[in-house]
Amino acid sequence: MISDFASLGTRDLYRLLKLRCDVFVVEQHCAYPELDGRDDEPGTLHLWLDAPDGSIAACLRILDEPGGGARIGRVVTAAAHRGRGLAGKLLAEALERIGPGRDVVLDAQTTATGVYERFGFTVCGPAFDDEGIEHVPMRRPAA
Repeated sequence: MISDFASLGTRDLYRLLKLRCDVFVVEQHCAYPELDGRDDEPGTLHLWLDAPDGSIAACLRILDEPGGGARIGRVVTAAAHRGRGLAGKLLAEALERIGPGRDVVLDAQTTATGVYERFGFTVCGPAFDDEGIEHVPMRRPAA
């Protein structure tokens, strides 16, 4: 599924935010403002895959960046659905939506860089701590 913020129904919005809070705040013990004010920015797209039980199995968002690039963020898969390539499916769809003519950036947990490298992303800066979890900035240049 894919939607901009204005078209998200309340049920889908709740399911997206619940998964993100369940993983980022509860599972990963990161007490931070998960609702960062960017979900409803013009141009933001939310992509997700539904689970059979009615929850969301995985999701991500695409943000417009200054200068015309794009940012992929909030990539998350529910614990019960990990190891099935769902993040990869969402990344492929996100990159198709973004198109080849735009630079794409993201901040990856260092343990997940291999997933992004398969899609042409490379580390483009030093590692940094984000709420106790090591991340690296990654970039995929426009084709």
